Amino acid sequence: MIYDLAIIGGGPAGVAAGVYAARKKLRTLFLTHDFGGQSIVSAEIQNWIGTPAISGEDLAKQLEQHLRRYEGENFVIKTSVKVENLDFASGGANQTKNFSVRTDDGQTYEAKTALVTTGAHRRKLTVPGADIFEQKGITYCASCDGPLFADKAVVVIGGGNAGFETAAQLLAYTKSVTLLHHSAEFKADPITVEKVLANPKMIVIKNAETVEIRGDKFVTNLVYKDKISGQTKELPTEGIFVEIGLVPTTDFVKDLVTLNKYGSMVVDPKTQRASIAGVWAAGDCADGLYHQNNIAAGDAIKALEDIYNYLHLGK
Repeated sequence: MIYDLAIIGGGPAGVAAGVYAARKKLRTLFLTHDFGGQSIVSAEIQNWIGTPAISGEDLAKQLEQHLRRYEGENFVIKTSVKVENLDFASGGANQTKNFSVRTDDGQTYEAKTALVTTGAHRRKLTVPGADIFEQKGITYCASCDGPLFADKAVVVIGGGNAGFETAAQLLAYTKSVTLLHHSAEFKADPITVEKVLANPKMIVIKNAETVEIRGDKFVTNLVYKDKISGQTKELPTEGIFVEIGLVPTTDFVKDLVTLNKYGSMVVDPKTQRASIAGVWAAGDCADGLYHQNNIAAGDAIKALEDIYNYLHLGK
């Protein structure tokens, strides 16, 4: 079967596009490892429009339930798979307009168009000791591992929304939370910063560059450099939560489309079209200026409208 559209990724962007594709009767293949995207680890999401508060896990369930209403012969959903390669189908770019999608379970599919909504994954800490103590005091998921650090003094590395949201979760049950940020200004929303810093158990160290993680069988200390004084300091800690940004999940299209220096797919903001005809992107894998669940969903719907015109009107 040759599908009209292959949607790759099961976060808000992918599911939003999937719902619209199904309603427009496009023969669609929906491929994802799981549903929910990055928000699945969030304890509470307060800005998903129409829902005052919802956990990441519940949002993922709702996204899947909504999409599966359309599942059938012309809307095929395959989960627990990752796309390893997206490229032109056999014959090459000059002989076919279709695309080949290869997954990690050994299957290959063909589609006339492709929408990439694979989001991004967490950037890893690369200083000495970081690899040794991962899951031995260093973690990248407060929702997953946070309760294990109850009544302990922990550190959060990162001053964006993710860092402050992680700190907010940890303050509920840890002894104290020290947030290390590499600059003098936070990237998080001011209202979030104000709320978190009001907690008496919260400590902030600005202009701090993490240089080493130390420990025995488990993390015991974090070494950082004060970027103002140049001094190296050692901070005792029983746990480290890393929130230092995201890396776009685009490796499987790096030989097909243009990526920017960060690895994001370059798209036309009016249509979400990528650098070659027949491929679109939306969400954190694209080079949009802003990244939020609602923006991802909107951009994906925008892309879907353009995909429909491309397939049926030749635009």
